[in-house]
Amino acid sequence: MAAGCYTRKMKRRSVFLAIPAVFALIPLQAATVSKQHADRFARKLALIQQQAESNERVGARRTALTEDEVNSWFAYAAQPLLPAGLSQPQVTAVGQGKVMGQAMIDLAALGKGRSSGSSLDPFSLLGGRVPLSVTGILQARDGVGRFDLQGAYVSGVPVSPTIVQELLTYYSRTPERPQGVRLDAPFALPANIRQIEVGQGQAVVVQ
Repeated sequence: MAAGCYTRKMKRRSVFLAIPAVFALIPLQAATVSKQHADRFARKLALIQQQAESNERVGARRTALTEDEVNSWFAYAAQPLLPAGLSQPQVTAVGQGKVMGQAMIDLAALGKGRSSGSSLDPFSLLGGRVPLSVTGILQARDGVGRFDLQGAYVSGVPVSPTIVQELLTYYSRTPERPQGVRLDAPFALPANIRQIEVGQGQAVVVQ
């Protein structure tokens, strides 16, 4: 029973990990957040996973995900799946592959996890929860995705791709992948997703 629950959770997480690649992040005030939207997104997430596991092939399967649905799901259901220190992710799709976004990050946790212990290490001075916003272009086709970062800001201050990589490494590392995810590296799309079409206000997952 426990093993089955864990497997289902990991499957949901594998699809969830593609969602930041579907959109990026926007302020919550700009979205219409509701439990109904969150439930609708959860049903679509389950459908994507079911279609990935199905042996039946009837051509391309297209599932549209809207900003309101994703932001609502983040607000009502995503917290148990988020890494510690990251909260309030919110998403939008500008269109033609461009995505933007924002989330709250805990720099104190990052500083403790990253710091070498030296008083000269700048990460040892980090602290507090601050907003991180990013802008970039998502390319996702033939089962492979790539995100090209165009800009990033912490508390409104521009930061370099190196800092973004430090944050991504910290929040994406696992026992199996202690180095985390590389910002500039292509990644396999989960759940037999072949393509993600980012339009204005929504993205279409193609399986």
